[in-house]
Amino acid sequence: MSWIYLCLAGLLEVCWALAMKASDGFSRPVPTLLMAATMAASFWLLALAMRTLPLSTAYAVWTGIGAVGSFLVGIIILGEPAGALKMTAAALIAGGIVLMKVAG
Repeated sequence: MSWIYLCLAGLLEVCWALAMKASDGFSRPVPTLLMAATMAASFWLLALAMRTLPLSTAYAVWTGIGAVGSFLVGIIILGEPAGALKMTAAALIAGGIVLMKVAG
């Protein structure tokens, strides 16, 4: 169950990052509130996952999901450029997440 909590926490991290971007520097109230709510839920689920998962694994996987997920959202939804070097970096992060799961 902890891995499910951790994956959901990572997905919510992507949501709050996107909402933060949409908040335009916290000048738009709805995205700002959405960001705060998804941030709180993400931290709560991360804390639940850390009840049984090691800190090093849980935090690395959580930030990895957030980093790669935000990278993909930036490309797919926001139309940000994705060069070969950026794609390689994202693949390395994703590979690290898989290794953390296998090792832990």
